[in-house]
Formats: sequence, structure tokens, C-alpha cells
Amino acid sequence: MSASSVTVSAPTLKSPSLEGPTSAGNTSPQAAGSKPKRFRRLLLLGAVGGALLVGAAVWYFLNAGYETTDDATIEAHVIEVSPKVSAHVKAVHFDDNYQVKRGDLLIELDPRDFEVNLASAQANLASAKSKLDQAQAQQNVAQAGIGQAKADLASSQATADNAQADLQRNEHLYQTHVIDRREYDASVAQAKSDVANVDSNAKKVTSQEAQVQLAAALFSASSAEEKQAEAQLRQAELQLSYTQIYAPFDGRVTKKSVEPGNYVQPGQTLFSLVPPDVWVIANFKETQLKNMRVGQPVSVQVDAVPGNDFKAHVDSFQVGTGGRFTLLPPENATGNFVKVVQRVPVKIVFDEPASKLERLWAGESVEPKVNVGNSTAHSDRLAQPLPPAILGESEQSEVRGDWYASLPTAILGER
Repeated sequence: MSASSVTVSAPTLKSPSLEGPTSAGNTSPQAAGSKPKRFRRLLLLGAVGGALLVGAAVWYFLNAGYETTDDATIEAHVIEVSPKVSAHVKAVHFDDNYQVKRGDLLIELDPRDFEVNLASAQANLASAKSKLDQAQAQQNVAQAGIGQAKADLASSQATADNAQADLQRNEHLYQTHVIDRREYDASVAQAKSDVANVDSNAKKVTSQEAQVQLAAALFSASSAEEKQAEAQLRQAELQLSYTQIYAPFDGRVTKKSVEPGNYVQPGQTLFSLVPPDVWVIANFKETQLKNMRVGQPVSVQVDAVPGNDFKAHVDSFQVGTGGRFTLLPPENATGNFVKVVQRVPVKIVFDEPASKLERLWAGESVEPKVNVGNSTAHSDRLAQPLPPAILGESEQSEVRGDWYASLPTAILGER
């Protein structure tokens, strides 16, 4: 039994010794296979590292000498149009987002009250002109009267001088008893009467001069009344002209808030008009402005128009940070101070033709890229202000009748 046990256990003891070399023989090929894997891993890491280096080099090559920010938007002029008189709206010749031309008739207000005021002003002017003509006639009569009075004074003065000479002769004749007392007394009375006539005519001249002055004063007053009536007529004409509201500029209508039949008042915003001119306001950090100059070229990418780079240039810098012009600017003299990098608004003007900027609208986000390495760059396209606005009928352009005739108007009274 023991021999058989030894016999069985012997193979069992040998079996590990026989498997040992087999196991060792299998490990050797795996070790040989792990070397290519390690090499491929190192090669992959090297390729990734090289790609990162190349990417960093490309990024540095593309961005060295440039400053960019995503804190930038497109800006445009926004004109809020409001009436200058209170009235009901008779007709509205546009709708939201309409493209209008400078001088187009956009809104008509009820003109009847203003037409009545105009007729009254015209009547007042006619009355003032009539009074002026009357005053002119009175002045002419007074001028003629003073001429007659002066002629009468001269005539009476000559008669008085003649009577005084007769009196002196008759006095000598009376003393020499050539004439009697009755003739002498008659010459004395005649001389006194002629002197009294001279005094009377002199007073008439004085009175007539006063009449001339009065007529001149009345003429001046009438002339002033005429000018006042003309001013009132002009005011009435202006008030009537304010019942028609024209487009002050070319542009697109936005935020329309008026309909036919509404009652509008001065200062009430009826709609906003946005001209086609656009530009970019980019809020760069103050640390980015070291090498930035006016005229440097800019490449602008617009989020709403991906894949397009718009050419532009730096136009101007705001003389102060954005925080300085807020409603409540920071007050660093009180409390704890924490330094924060400030941002300065920079105006960027496009160099593209207007036809390429039609899709750019106010408020859209953009990302400008300023070539600060170009210190000698300049552009001859400067930002221009808007032209004078058209505010009345006399300045309007020719209205397209067919387009406006097709639009309805509100009924504001009996026809």
C-alpha cells in the first residue's frame, strides 16, 4: 500500500517540475510582444506631443501681434421718431421692418383743426394789412396837411409883414394930418389881426406836426401787427405741416407702435428708424491697448454670419473706461480696494462696401482681431455723421403715389 502510494505521489511531484519549463517557455514570447506595444505607445505620445507643439507654433504664428476680444457688438444709429403736435392718426404708410427712403411720407395726422387755425391766421393777416394801409393813408394825409399848414403860415406871415409896413406909413401920415384917425385905427387893427393869423397858423403847423407823428406811430403799430400776423400765419402753416411725418433718413423701420386712429402727443415715440451705417464697439482690456493705434487693420468675425471675415480698421478710442461713464461710477477712495482690469470701448469702422454689410444689424455679437503689429497702417475711410434730417414737407423727396394710395386711412369724421 505504501509502495503504491509512493508511486502515485511521485508523478504528482514531478508534474510541477515538468510544467515549470513550459510556463517559462510561454512567458518569453509575451515579453517579446510587449516591446512593440511599448514602442507604439511612445510613438503615439510623441506624435501627440509633436501635434501640440505644431498647434502651439501655428497659434503663436497666427495670433502674435494681434489683440482680440469677444466683448464686442455691432452698433448703429437708432432714431426715435415722434410727433410735434397732438392729433389723431389718419394714416400709417409703413409696417414693421419696412425699408424706407429719405423723404418718404410715413404718417398722416388729422389736419382739420390745424387747417382752421391756418384760415384764422390768414384772416388776421389780411386785417392787419388793411390796418397798415389805413395807417399809411393817414400818414400821407398828415404829411399833406402839414405842407398846407406851413403854406398858410407863410402866407399869413407875408400879410402880417405887409400890414405892419402899412401901419408904419399910416402912422407917419396920421402925425402929419394926411389921414384921419379912423384910417389910422383901421391899419392898426389890420396889423394886429394879421399877427394873430400868423400865431394861429403857427399853432396849426405845430398841431399838424403832432398829427404826422401820431400817424407815424399808428403806422409803426400797424406794421408791427402785420409782422405779428405773418408770424402767426407761419406758425399755423408749420403746425399744419407737422401733421405729415416723413422719413428723416434712409433706413429700416423698427419697434412700430402706432396705428391709424391712435391719439398721439409730442414726444411720444411712434417708431424707430435704423440707417444702414453700422460699426463695431469692442471693449478691450486696458492691458491690450499698449500697441493699439488708430488706423490699424481689423478682421471682424460676426457670429450671425459665420465663415466671413469683414475688413475694418480702428477708428477711435473712448476717452475713458466703460465703468467711468456708468450711472454709478466706481468710487475707489472708500472701502476695500480690489484692482480689476478695466475695459475701454474702441470704435471699429468697416472698410467693406455697404452691399456686404446689409446682414449686419445692431446688437449682434462679433469678435474683432486687431493687427497691433502694423503701426503704420491707416485708412482713408473715416466715420461720418448723419446728414441733416428731413423734418418737413418742403424738404421731402418725391412721394411714390401708387404705393401710398394702396394703403388704407382711418375715418376720423364725417365726409
